[in-house]
Amino acid sequence: MTKMADGGSSVEIVEGCRLPVLRKNQEHEDEWPLAEILSVKEVSGRKLYYVHYIDFNKRLDEWVTADRLDMKKLQFPKKEAKTPTKNGLPGSRPSSPELKRKVEPVPLVPQVPPAPPVPSLPASTEASPAAVYPAVRETNTFKTREDHDQISSLTTNGTARRLIPSQPGRKRKANCGPTDEDSQDSSDGIPSAPRMTGSLVSDRSHDDIVTRMKNIECIELGRHRLKPWYFSPYPQELTSLPILYLCEFCLKYLKSLKCLQRHLTKCNLRHPPGNEIYRKGTISFFEIDGRKNKNYSQNLCLLAKCFLDHKTLYYDTDPFLFYVMTEYDSKGFHIVGYFSKEKESTEDYNVACILTLPPYQRRGYGKLLIEFSYELSKVEGKTGTPEKPLSDLGLLSYRSYWSQTILEILMDLKPDNGERPQITINEISEITSVKKEDVISTLQYLNLINYYKGQYILTLSEDIVDGHERAMQKRHTRIDPKCLHFTPKDWSKRGKW
Repeated sequence: MTKMADGGSSVEIVEGCRLPVLRKNQEHEDEWPLAEILSVKEVSGRKLYYVHYIDFNKRLDEWVTADRLDMKKLQFPKKEAKTPTKNGLPGSRPSSPELKRKVEPVPLVPQVPPAPPVPSLPASTEASPAAVYPAVRETNTFKTREDHDQISSLTTNGTARRLIPSQPGRKRKANCGPTDEDSQDSSDGIPSAPRMTGSLVSDRSHDDIVTRMKNIECIELGRHRLKPWYFSPYPQELTSLPILYLCEFCLKYLKSLKCLQRHLTKCNLRHPPGNEIYRKGTISFFEIDGRKNKNYSQNLCLLAKCFLDHKTLYYDTDPFLFYVMTEYDSKGFHIVGYFSKEKESTEDYNVACILTLPPYQRRGYGKLLIEFSYELSKVEGKTGTPEKPLSDLGLLSYRSYWSQTILEILMDLKPDNGERPQITINEISEITSVKKEDVISTLQYLNLINYYKGQYILTLSEDIVDGHERAMQKRHTRIDPKCLHFTPKDWSKRGKW
């Protein structure tokens, strides 16, 4: 029983109750968002409540004490509607038996449901000739013109670029062509600036209550201690431990520091298993086959699930390749992040799951992982796109990468024989290996496409150009294609992988 804050009668807070909860924010003032009680437990005679803040990302869920609950605005769970029984008499709907079921450990691999298609530009955007307009702003890249007032209402101190059709008969690399399927736009609902506390993931209220709650308190991985964001199906007997210990090289999970130390005397790995296919400076990438290295792949998925909420996980790692990025020092190759990829994708997916571990976030490694995935696509002679849905952080990273990559190409265009620069969407896609639908959605997101006198043009404003130049100055580490040693395999000829 929990007493009312105004000293009134006692009421019992049960799972499913909603009420404002004090959320302590280190960056801003404390706030009282509405939250749902997911679980109640008693520790040392004091009740604790596991709360999910409504309309906030699940990684912010936490255990709170009773003094952080606003009991004056307590909302009890709504009673379920009465439903007739077989004999026609009214009866209540039975509660779900799965809510309290035991969750067994599941070594897993990420899969995702398909995202709904969204409208894209008409085909004429890629194939119809467009009028050529000169640059209005003088830079090293763009041409200027004296009569810019005639177009200033359209470009407003911007730079006009022409979209022209692909040349007839022009050949692309094998298997390069985009599919005929509708675009799966990854920009749905994306804010102009990151909402660091919000959620861009669809409502998961139908999930099992157990899997909606973080079950691991802390993970020690090498010199880092990580606070998991989400549920991950590690063995249940390990979830009550204050710290779960992982070998940073083979990712085996152990219940105590003593067990970890004993394991390290036997573990010979100082880098991920598999082939090192890239090294420049201290950064390396290892390619791991989910069939040949099952234990490592399953352990990697269990670790990744602590920080990925939007993916569904399955047992079988055989159909996947894992690309692990590491940082090297005298002690070995330390995992920074990874992405997984289907060996055979019928929908041009070049990434299934992608994650930068929290200690390495906000340091440019996310874009490096994305850039590496597209370098592999270039070697394969294909265009690629990530599986949907993307997490809120993944969505922002991809949108930023696509924007910088496309703007880099547009700003490097040079006049041809005195003619103003020209490029097609198909050419952008071929150069970058970014799928055509993602190119179009990015141009729309940046608001670069304009329709003028019956034709499409691209306009780069001063703000876009200046912002791009500032962003590129911060990207100190880039993938060097010369350091990539990768030979694509034709998995369709290898039976069951």
